[in-house]
Amino acid sequence: MSQIELDLSILSQSANKSVLITGGARGIGAATASLFNHYGANVVIADLAQFREAAEHLISSTFTNPQRAIFVPGNIVDWAQLTSCFKAAIERFGEIDIVVANAGIMESSPVLDVDSVDENGDLRENTEAGRVIDVNLKGTLNTLRLGLFYMKQPRSTTSNPKSIVLVGSTSSYFGGTGVTAYVASKHGVLGLLRASQSTARDLGVRVNGIAPFLTPTHITAGFAQRWKDQGLEENTPERVAEAIALVALDETRKGDCVLVGTEALQVTEAN
Repeated sequence: MSQIELDLSILSQSANKSVLITGGARGIGAATASLFNHYGANVVIADLAQFREAAEHLISSTFTNPQRAIFVPGNIVDWAQLTSCFKAAIERFGEIDIVVANAGIMESSPVLDVDSVDENGDLRENTEAGRVIDVNLKGTLNTLRLGLFYMKQPRSTTSNPKSIVLVGSTSSYFGGTGVTAYVASKHGVLGLLRASQSTARDLGVRVNGIAPFLTPTHITAGFAQRWKDQGLEENTPERVAEAIALVALDETRKGDCVLVGTEALQVTEAN
């Protein structure tokens, strides 16, 4: 593990690239979409249909180049819907250069609760745990597979290299936060990153990951507020977005997972 510095000059390489971002209407996804668009990229915000208004407001009010952006509704757990997102991106912009598998959720109550029993005294199934794992792990796998399929190219290709960024978490490495399903799913995202490298190389696509430290967004709202109340340092979505762009655009990175902390922690990388 070694420290790296963000070189923001690399962002100029975003110009005219086409970027698909899942969960792009809010939080880290929205910050990433805005950043890429500001530097001249075509941006496809793929998110649930219920967030159309948020996505369209983001495009119209904050994007530097709103004509270079579209919102496409889709659930990453639904294969047909997610496939349609990729097809819509290609239909509008011709190709996809970068995919950011960002969409994710966190449970709102302890999934290892053994006191939740029914009228017969039997332990109830925790359906929220399954939903978190489905979205964060299965949804990321779906995004990874479709990204590899639509961006595959000969390994000898040197121009316009394609890139996928999987958004994990420091919870991909550590498990002390108490959000069990979230931690398990983010460990799985790191496993996907490691397991995908051979296939990715064969298909001529770089696959890297990002592992942000606690970043206040709609997903972490309650937990983040308790963290803030204790006066502890926290990330910002904009800082994480810069790290995502660095990983996506730096052609030397293949199979890295970049941990993004506060300024005090800086940015570290781990293979």
